[in-house]
Amino acid sequence: MPTRNNRSTSPRRNEKSLELRAMRKKLSLIHSLLVVILVSAASLPMAAQREKTTFQTSGQWKPATDVRADAVMVYGVNDNRRYSFSERVKSWRERGYTTHFMTGIAWGQYQDYFTGQWDGRLHLDEGQKTMHGDTIWHGRMVPYIVPTMNYLAYFKEKHIKPVIDEGIDAIFLEEPEFWARGGYSEAFQREWQEYYGFPWRPQHESAENTYLSNKLKYHLYYRALDEAFTYAKAYGKEKGMNVRCYVPTHSLLNYAQWQIVSPEASLASLASCDGYIAQVWTGTSREPNYFNGVARERVFETAYLEYGCMESMTRPTGRKMFFLTDPIEDRAKDWEDYRRNYQATFTAQLLYPQIADYEIMPWPDRIYEGLYRVSRDSEERAHIPRFYSTQMQVMVNALGEMPLSTNKVSGSQGISVLMANSLMFQRSPTPVEGYDDPQLSNFYGLALPLVKRGIPISITHLENTGYSDTWKDVSVLLMSYSNLKPSRPKAHEDIARWVHEGGHLIYCGRDDDAFQHVMEWWNQGEYHFSAPSDHLFTLMQMGEQPTDDVYQYGKGTIRVIRQDPKEFVINHNARADAPLLAAVEQAYGQLEYKNSFVLERGCYVLSAVVDEGVTDEPLTLRGTYIDLFDPTLPLVKEKIVHPGEQAFLFDVAKVANRRQPQVMAAASRQTDEVRTKHSYSFVAKSPANTDNVMAILLPKKPRNVTTDATPCQFSWAAKEHVLHLQFENSPEGVKVLIEW
Repeated sequence: MPTRNNRSTSPRRNEKSLELRAMRKKLSLIHSLLVVILVSAASLPMAAQREKTTFQTSGQWKPATDVRADAVMVYGVNDNRRYSFSERVKSWRERGYTTHFMTGIAWGQYQDYFTGQWDGRLHLDEGQKTMHGDTIWHGRMVPYIVPTMNYLAYFKEKHIKPVIDEGIDAIFLEEPEFWARGGYSEAFQREWQEYYGFPWRPQHESAENTYLSNKLKYHLYYRALDEAFTYAKAYGKEKGMNVRCYVPTHSLLNYAQWQIVSPEASLASLASCDGYIAQVWTGTSREPNYFNGVARERVFETAYLEYGCMESMTRPTGRKMFFLTDPIEDRAKDWEDYRRNYQATFTAQLLYPQIADYEIMPWPDRIYEGLYRVSRDSEERAHIPRFYSTQMQVMVNALGEMPLSTNKVSGSQGISVLMANSLMFQRSPTPVEGYDDPQLSNFYGLALPLVKRGIPISITHLENTGYSDTWKDVSVLLMSYSNLKPSRPKAHEDIARWVHEGGHLIYCGRDDDAFQHVMEWWNQGEYHFSAPSDHLFTLMQMGEQPTDDVYQYGKGTIRVIRQDPKEFVINHNARADAPLLAAVEQAYGQLEYKNSFVLERGCYVLSAVVDEGVTDEPLTLRGTYIDLFDPTLPLVKEKIVHPGEQAFLFDVAKVANRRQPQVMAAASRQTDEVRTKHSYSFVAKSPANTDNVMAILLPKKPRNVTTDATPCQFSWAAKEHVLHLQFENSPEGVKVLIEW
């Protein structure tokens, strides 16, 4: 007893005991903090470090739509019958997604504004209306909107502020659309008076009225986005957030063809706009166009040009661009039609190697849960076939790994076609006397003769001529004012300077259409030109209205062809485009004519072969490839691509570290990868009710492959060291262990 008391009361031992307790407590605290940090890190959204892939949905998380992108754009702030907006956002966050927000700026579930619930006044007069007084509807009680300042005050309060309050720092306001046929509502007439300072004029009465009406529509949505985005950034800043603002929009090419007006290229220099989503898909790209006198769908070629005009819109300004493509489309077609055209648009987007961010799909609910025809000639409807969902998931998961590249598409580089927002101003649902441009043929007349000969043309936007990067690598510029007009004289100074420094301009146009004489800068104030091109020609010391000929200016040349570009494609004569081609050859030099486009991006190889081209011969690619358009991911030594087809390949020989085990292609996204000297393990996640297929590079033949999926099948390609693995997908994750 005394000894025990002596031990317990020893000052030295008490001191040590206190030190040990303090140390244990400190270690325990450190351990707890480490656990918190690790758990927090593990639960952070996959996109906390990147936002390379995204998608949009109005629904909550579901096993069937867990597509494993980096981010999700939760659509619409209104609560639905089952879930509030907050609950929808939370459901995706809990599954590891970064949550963004998307809604329409020109239409949406904004009935509380139109019916007077917001401010006690009806606002149905602010819908877009046709000349017959009919409202243009997007759905029941969902009109396309004339974006008045009052509407924008409502929009900011009810549809932007709550989103930022929810902690979302990226806002996507999609489709700022004003229909060309929609310039007749009372609200629009009031905006006309305020903008122009004189009474409204019915647009169908003249070319000038059409032009002025569409120009105002463009201005109204430019103002709307600036108002909404400026507010979002300012309110976010008050809450300590850096709110980013994006515009998901169809291409300028598509909007002009569908007779819709939108700000497009001008937004690329809008201070409050951080970037775009290029909404290009089968539905836009299958719009018919003319070539060799035949109007028909040319999905790959149109998609290639659509993505091109979107890429060139932001490249000079450095804004972010996501490319979208859709495995289905809005119109009811069959699954094979969807698959074939998805491959065409998917390949087209990847031929722009400086873009590597993607919206992998819109509306996964309709893709995975919708019912569509099983074949063109059948009325039977079914869910997405397993082979197609597998192929689609291989493709979208490849987008998550798609690298930026400085490589160029095969073919003659440096030829560009001029575009401008005013391409939309000359579009009208009613005939305009003195003007005709069937299916936008004055644009396609400059572009398709070259694309059909395998020349990877680029697009130059008239709005971007002041940026030096706009002119980078442009040797020959094809230009016409038959279907568009310049918004400012400064653009002509930029073009003239480029020519003077050695550029070659080819100008095509009769300059006799009715829009040449609209009330615009070239015939107002100090300028008295009968056509806008005369101002440009005068700057280059050519005089007004030069004839067909070649002119020298500084180090460069100007070739004038007094034909409208549409004449090169609407004529059934296969040589109708000869004057254009001769001019390009004279300015450029030897052109490489072919029927194919090929690009390598890291380990990926893209190819497309066009029909109606210089030859009907297929393209043959040789190597050791995984065919990513085949849902079985076969290894192929030779890939033959026929006219009208595309290919998406993974080049096994290009893998940097062949000794490192790795998934090269899969219909799933992999996490938790662990590599040891004799094993490789990971967790594969993908939507429920779909099949996974994987091509895995291994250093040795596996002696054991185990998963927690049943059944599981695998095969071994000894020469290539590739393991093929197949099993049922799970959004909860399938654990895979491979040992050798």
